[in-house]
This record gives sequence, C-alpha cells and structure tokens, in this order.
Amino acid sequence: MIAIAGFLCGVVNTVAGGGSLILFPVLVGAGLPPLQANVTNTVATWPGYLGGIFGFSEELRADHRRLRPLVLASIAGSSLGCALLLLTPSSAFDAIVPVLVLAASVLVAIQPRVAKWVGNPGEGGRRIRIPLVFLATIYGGYFGGSLGVILLAVLVFTLRGTIRQLTALKAGLSFIDGTVGLIAFAFFGPVRWVAAAVAAPTTLLGGYLGASIARHIEPRTLRMSVVVFGVVAAIYLWVR
Repeated sequence: MIAIAGFLCGVVNTVAGGGSLILFPVLVGAGLPPLQANVTNTVATWPGYLGGIFGFSEELRADHRRLRPLVLASIAGSSLGCALLLLTPSSAFDAIVPVLVLAASVLVAIQPRVAKWVGNPGEGGRRIRIPLVFLATIYGGYFGGSLGVILLAVLVFTLRGTIRQLTALKAGLSFIDGTVGLIAFAFFGPVRWVAAAVAAPTTLLGGYLGASIARHIEPRTLRMSVVVFGVVAAIYLWVR
C-alpha cells in the first residue's frame, strides 16, 4: 500500500500538486505518529521531485533564468520551516496537522479559480515574487502538503507564462525545498527508513511519468480525487 501511495504521490505532485496528501495519511494509517509520518513523507517524496526535474528538463533548461533568483529564497524558507518542525513538540504538531491537511485540501480545490482570478500578472509581481516563495517554502519545510499548489499559485500570480512553463518552475522549486528537507530530516528527524525505502522508488517513477501525463491529461479529475482524499484524511487525523 505504501508503494502504491508513493507512486500516486509522485504523479500527483508533478501533475497538479498535493501528492503528499496521499502518502502522508497512508503512513499514519500504517502506524507512524504524525510527526514521524511527516518527516518520512518528506524523505520518501524527494525522488518524486527528482523525477519531475528529469521529466521537465527541456522546460527548465529554457527557463532557468527565471528559476535562478528564487533558489536562495527556497533554501532559506525551507530551512526555517524544517527548523520550526524539529523544534515543535510532537504533541503540538499532532494538534495542528489536521488543520494543515484540511487547508492544503482546500488549496488544491481552489487552485484553478485562483489562476483564473489572477489572470496575466503585471510587472508588480516581480517585487513580491521572492518574498512569497520564501513564505511558501517555510510552510513546505514545516509540513509540505500541497506545497506545489501554493508555489504554482505564487508563480501564476507573479509571472507570465503558459501553465506548462509555470508547472515546470514549480517542479524545480519543489525539488529545492524537498532537498533541504531531505538533508535536515535525514540527520535530525525521526525518519522511518524502512517506509521511506519502500515509497521512494515508486515516487521517483511517478514523478517522472507525471511530467508526461501533465502534458496531456486534464487534471481536474485527479485534483478532485486528491481533495476528497485529503478531507477524509483530515477527519481521520482529527478523531483518531
């Protein structure tokens, strides 16, 4: 079950964002405490982000100049988020995680409406792009569920480009955030390495295939499936 969830997580993260809402609840259902499930999820999903990088390599090579200024903001934000998580008592994280999962599910649901509402961004987006990416990756380092959705919304709000170009940039930023989390939690987090080892290869495959799927699939059905799964997971985490 963890391997299947890892594959779906990799696909969804690349196509629409929100894949962590699939793997994280499965890890909790397998008996991991929420904090341990969260850091294990971060480590296990990193290969999926790597797969997305390979899948979008053509787009990222063509658009690397717009990605480069956001790298430091992503590293700084994710580092701060990871530090906050590691310093947060596990009881506090257990209490807040259902809210985070539910909020992330809502973000997945409303992403298309946000993109439609924003329209084509003006030049003013340049001034707030880096601060918004910094804030988004603080969240990514702390929890990470639907980080891709948040990053895509930031890019849609502040950059001009096709959804394919912005999705590729989102994949690059997600990979940077995930790399910081991988390093931080591998050394300092309570990672369940057996579960991570089961999920990691399938997230890699899912992330790579997801880039191809993103070029052809209508993501609405996939997005709404993630929303339903996330809401159910939030309710489960609340009452468990």
